[in-house]
Amino acid sequence: MTAKAKNLLFIFSDQHAQSVAGCYGDRNVKTPALDDLAKRGVRFDNAYCASPICVPSRMSMLTAQHPSKQRCWTNDDHLASDAPTWLHALGAAGLYPELIGRMHAMGPDQMHGYAHREVGDHSPNWGGVPRHDMGVLNGTNDPQGHSLVACGAGQSAYELKDRDVTAATIEALDRIARECRPFCLTVGLMLPHAPYVAAEGWVDHYLQVLDPPSIPKDANEHPWLSWWRKNRGVDNVPERNSRLARAAYWGLVSTMDDMIGRILKKLQETGLDRNTLVVYASDHGDHIGERGLWWKHTLFDESTKVPLIMALPGILPEGIVKKEVVGLVDVAQTMVEALGGKPLPDADGHSFWPLLCGHQQNWENLVFSEYCTDAVPAWTGGRAVQQRMVRYGAWKLHFYSGDPPLLFNLEDDPQELEDRSRDPACAEIIKKLTMLVLGDWDPELVRRHMLNRRAQKDILAEWANNILPQSTHQWSLKPEMNRLDENS
Repeated sequence: MTAKAKNLLFIFSDQHAQSVAGCYGDRNVKTPALDDLAKRGVRFDNAYCASPICVPSRMSMLTAQHPSKQRCWTNDDHLASDAPTWLHALGAAGLYPELIGRMHAMGPDQMHGYAHREVGDHSPNWGGVPRHDMGVLNGTNDPQGHSLVACGAGQSAYELKDRDVTAATIEALDRIARECRPFCLTVGLMLPHAPYVAAEGWVDHYLQVLDPPSIPKDANEHPWLSWWRKNRGVDNVPERNSRLARAAYWGLVSTMDDMIGRILKKLQETGLDRNTLVVYASDHGDHIGERGLWWKHTLFDESTKVPLIMALPGILPEGIVKKEVVGLVDVAQTMVEALGGKPLPDADGHSFWPLLCGHQQNWENLVFSEYCTDAVPAWTGGRAVQQRMVRYGAWKLHFYSGDPPLLFNLEDDPQELEDRSRDPACAEIIKKLTMLVLGDWDPELVRRHMLNRRAQKDILAEWANNILPQSTHQWSLKPEMNRLDENS
């Protein structure tokens, strides 16, 4: 294949709700770097993750496969080392893939096609060993009610880690410029992932300007959603806590944007921007109080929709908004084509590079996202689930194994407020979408596979607990890096 871009800079954040960016219509948030990138490139309004939790979404991003195909559903699943990723594809094409920061892969393979890695992840590679200690913010990075209690002004280690990632990226771009060679660089950021804690200045600013959540708690009260909210202890979050957490989240987005701005400024100063494809995306979203929900873990757009911006001077149009429905699995294949690699075999994703360049109009507008857990992780509340979403054109179906579905027409109802699943006029569309969901996905088979994987992971966890294997590519997180200011 012929390369269209010489270089790639892929910036991948964690838990950035698409709506919280100026270029996506937020009038209050300060995101000048992302807004400028959108002005210089293409913004996708209907981009989705493959799963609304970290590891399965990220591993799907690497392989361009749905979670069920690669058997990564939970945050302690290992991606097989022989699973080809888009980094393998670009390495095979002659590029040298490098990673600075977060990947969130579990197990012994901490590269998955990257040839060089700096800074690393903050958490250990193995289950069964002590997790990272967040000090006064312990538990606030997980889906539990305490994250809405210990929130507001302060500092989390995640922000400090991202500052190290930013500094290392700037140094790497200087090095690459001196070497005068093509590059393929991924920057993995932690922000704006909870804890909902940000610098006091940002929190104070956003407390003054933010509106309360716009989608009420009782909209489409689905039995699983009601259970999830109560089980996670966020059924009755005090207004003050909600305001503090939201202000901090917006502050984290602005903090991240400042870091991205520094990286893009260095790219421009070195002259590398002229032939570099810049891609910004996130692994999933965050409810941040909408529907009375927090974090991710649902099939609603607040959780599954992600920001996606791509820019390449002289090749991609500027200031364009694309309404087509795409997924992160498609982004992987698109970057491979743009850089001249061979498409990943046996992939679910498809390259939309022709669509970006204006040569293709018949995009299918079909995407899936699945949320499946066993009952072991504490945050599941002891309840295993098999859930899958399909977005097909304007229609979106939430499929819940063992519970009723939800159906929305996002063209008429972008906030997913009016469930059409029991509307007789929608009988054919719900039948069609259900067939799409179940066409290559069997919830009972998923349940059995996950039970088998859990038995395997239990042995690995017991081994790790006894042997204490060394984690590699791990950033040193110290409890005292975390702080919650008294006025919060």
